[in-house]
Amino acid sequence: MRKVLIVDEVHPSMAEGLTNLGFEVETRTDLTLTEFVSILPNYEGLVVRSKFKITADILTDTTLTFIARAGAGLDLLDVDACLSRGIAVFSANEGNSDAVAEHVIGQLLSLAHKLHTSDTEVRHGLWEREGNRGFEIKGKTIGIIGYGNMGKALASRLACFGITILAYDKYAPSADYPATMEQIFEQADILSLHIPLTAETHGLISDEFINSFKKPILLINSSRGPIAPLEPLLHGLRTSRIKGLALDVLPNEKLSTWSPVEKELFAEIAAYPATIFSPHVAGWTTESYYKINEVLLEKIKSHFQL
Repeated sequence: MRKVLIVDEVHPSMAEGLTNLGFEVETRTDLTLTEFVSILPNYEGLVVRSKFKITADILTDTTLTFIARAGAGLDLLDVDACLSRGIAVFSANEGNSDAVAEHVIGQLLSLAHKLHTSDTEVRHGLWEREGNRGFEIKGKTIGIIGYGNMGKALASRLACFGITILAYDKYAPSADYPATMEQIFEQADILSLHIPLTAETHGLISDEFINSFKKPILLINSSRGPIAPLEPLLHGLRTSRIKGLALDVLPNEKLSTWSPVEKELFAEIAAYPATIFSPHVAGWTTESYYKINEVLLEKIKSHFQL
């Protein structure tokens, strides 16, 4: 019987589903990296979320036939190394796209209507109405960079808000809301990022990028932190090129390892009232926890014709 190793906390339906497909499943969330590498040759399948970065070195003596990543991004996997060794790679972008879309809209509305700051003020006994006058997103223009599952889910929900949608995707152009980056630079009031972290997108948000917008923008990043380094974000806030900032991701999400420079950068960004943060939970809902497994199990079933 083919053996599958689960190394991250995932919904129990994953082990049950794999067993029903005829796999022998072992869950070992307690493994160190050294232990993981030593036992990996015993398995044909691997289910991982973010516990380990799967590099070419780890795959040297592999017997794996598939790796299922319980999430959307594949930046922690050396996909080329996997494919060159005949290892099928599955991700579950479809499983948390609804969650991401709702989260982004929540952040957008919170910034537009100053819900996060007014809530804090009222809790502290301050009843300030004029200072918390917000703006309506109806009539505004949003630029969506990346029109895969996340971008499409966001666009479909925003359509009813009376907002103009411009979607740019270099590799999968939108048929619904096609736009060039030049059009987004010229027209956007809001920018939402929904692209994977690759060598091409690493550091995409730069001073030059931010300065290319004709109008000050509200910027939302729920994709990957290194796409938008802190330095240009702070530049945008200082120069008022960014009028609002919502981050679900950070370049370094291991806060205990922050250098003094990282701490200072973040502290200065966070001091701006028009900023809102969440700990990489845009796709992290009760429903997506289960749906991610559904997506992966269906892909495994289809791949192996089970």
